[in-house]
Amino acid sequence: MSMWGRMRLSKLYTNKSDVFQSLSFTSGLNVVMAEIRLPENRTKDTHNLGKTTLGQVLNFCLLSTRDSNFFLFKHFDLFKDFVFFLEIELLNGTFVTVKRGVEEPSKISFKKHDTGNRDFGLLPDEQWDHSSLPFERAKSLLDGLLNLTSIKPWSFRKGLGYLLRSQDDFGDVFQLRKFKSVHSDWKPYLAHILGFNAKLVESYYEREDRLGDRQAHEATIKGELGGSIEDISKIEGILLLKQNEAEKKQALLDQFDFRSQDKEKTRKLVDELDEQIGQLNSERYSLTHRRKKITSALDEQQILFDPDAVDSLFREAGVLFAGQIKKDFQQLIAFNKAITEERHGYLLEERIEVESELKKINRELNVLGKRRSEMLAFVSGTDVFRKYKSVSDELIALKADITSLERKRVVLHRLQELRKDIRILTDEKQNLQTLIEEDVERQHSDPVSVFSKIRIYFNEIVEEVINRKALLKVYPNQEGHLEFKVDILDESGNVTSAGMGHTYRKLLCIAFDLAVLRAHLEEEYPRFVYHDGVFESLDDRKKENLLVVLRKYVDLGLQQIITLIDSDLPARTKGSPPVFDQGEIILLLHDEGETGRLFKMKPW
Repeated sequence: MSMWGRMRLSKLYTNKSDVFQSLSFTSGLNVVMAEIRLPENRTKDTHNLGKTTLGQVLNFCLLSTRDSNFFLFKHFDLFKDFVFFLEIELLNGTFVTVKRGVEEPSKISFKKHDTGNRDFGLLPDEQWDHSSLPFERAKSLLDGLLNLTSIKPWSFRKGLGYLLRSQDDFGDVFQLRKFKSVHSDWKPYLAHILGFNAKLVESYYEREDRLGDRQAHEATIKGELGGSIEDISKIEGILLLKQNEAEKKQALLDQFDFRSQDKEKTRKLVDELDEQIGQLNSERYSLTHRRKKITSALDEQQILFDPDAVDSLFREAGVLFAGQIKKDFQQLIAFNKAITEERHGYLLEERIEVESELKKINRELNVLGKRRSEMLAFVSGTDVFRKYKSVSDELIALKADITSLERKRVVLHRLQELRKDIRILTDEKQNLQTLIEEDVERQHSDPVSVFSKIRIYFNEIVEEVINRKALLKVYPNQEGHLEFKVDILDESGNVTSAGMGHTYRKLLCIAFDLAVLRAHLEEEYPRFVYHDGVFESLDDRKKENLLVVLRKYVDLGLQQIITLIDSDLPARTKGSPPVFDQGEIILLLHDEGETGRLFKMKPW
């Protein structure tokens, strides 16, 4: 493809030429300038003349999705009768006109033609090549007509934000406003236009998503298992034993012969229940004896000596028991109380513990005693139907256990499969991360790679405008995702403060867009770019430098549409030529009434 091939904007018009004048775009520099003629408007930040609105109209004609906040729909009553026509020059030199109305924005028509600057405002529907196509089909058709094979498999709209930079899209060089979603939605495309292997990036995100899904499913299964993940071998073993026992009981029921069942019951009665009951009785006896000793110990700690009673008794006997003697006895009693108080507490705690254990043993003995009685009744009973019912009940319980185990086995098998998938996906993800790192290193080290060219062009633009070098960086972070970053360097090559980058953020966005377009000049790639408020935040010298760059890129074959306010023009000395040639200004807006607005109507 020749570097002079074009995919550019040719003409914009509506069915209401008295309200919206026709705009014809040149193949070079197209200036939309707003003049602030009224002194009271010069200090305002916004003037609502339409220089920014133009980019929104172009986006609408290039089939943006309907948004209720978009001005055409937000003020539907004002614009419902408008029909817009956008003429586009294709890469092969022919043209296509896109027709889209506000009242029915999902019905789009197309007309192909060999020459430009046509007006199909009055053309009947039946004479359009494709009339009133549904929205998705229209996007697909326009994508085919534009034939931008160098951005495949993405559609033409994916990177349109880099070609139609609105004020909202100058906040970040790489992440456009419409890309405020997950990184997997836009980073692969950005990697692609920068010359990296986007398939690797897409695959990495895809593996990461699948891995996250499997890990979430694994966590859910763990929760269903109640936090206990038993070994599959153990489940299989228990299930086998339960199934074998169920088969025996079923055979027993089928034969209606309970002799083996009687023997089993007798064995369990003798070998198990009696042994358990005897052991529990022994424990109960031991605990009862222990409780008795604790109670006795508590009683012995009571101090029965009463000094007042002794004093009374001594007086009756004529013996003096007062003063220091009585005081010493009282201190002795207090001392004894203090040293035994802690032991008293321990004994009370121990008694509570013993009584609790006794209650537990008594409950177990009651349960075992009831089971013993039932088994004895089974062995000694002669009612065969009662025995049949008992075995049937046991079989039902066994089958319930088997069903539960089988369900758990299925879940555990699913867990094993998930873990296998997780291991595979983890390995694939790590392998892709390695391949991405190798690809990044390869593109960095190749001086003629697309990325190396973009880096050079980007730095050249920034350096020509502000006399500082700018470094475009792409690198994988610790998670394996590509990061895109721009740094402005000082004279020593060190990164400057973040404030410097913020000051020149719009310039960096413009430089990036132009550098990418230039790097793809010889491919089936768009040849136009729209920048709103191009000179804002720059001083006069830097504005002049940027204008030189813009014209240089026009000479390379890039169509540029820029908007500005006359106060942002670089200053001119008396007698100097104007900043722009008359042919470069395609639209002049002003604040002296409705005739100076893009839409010649009252502000909305």
